[in-house]
Amino acid sequence: MKRSRQVAVKRTYDPVDAADGTRVLVDRVWPRGISKDKAHLDEWCKDVAPSTELRKWYDHDPAKYESFRERYSTELAEDPAAAAFSHLDELASGGQLTLLTASKAVEISQAAVLASLLNDA
Repeated sequence: MKRSRQVAVKRTYDPVDAADGTRVLVDRVWPRGISKDKAHLDEWCKDVAPSTELRKWYDHDPAKYESFRERYSTELAEDPAAAAFSHLDELASGGQLTLLTASKAVEISQAAVLASLLNDA
């Protein structure tokens, strides 16, 4: 029987909560204005982030979100992103996982795409 998962998404700047479980930053670039100590990360998984080219093209434009989601899903099928995604899948299977991003638009971020894919896995 498959266990239901709830991978959460939060901004890196949001307060830490005990319910966060494992906290993984999924941005390629370190968030501005936050120290590694204050981020309270368990991991920084850069390899799962969108390529620099895709990230710059997308620029968190809501009109491009569906196309971004498709292009990003394609990138996630190729290494090293595929191996990093598999690692996140393992973490999600082991308990609560919270994906962190510096994006102000969390609902249209790569973290939201990853959470959706991991929750559906």
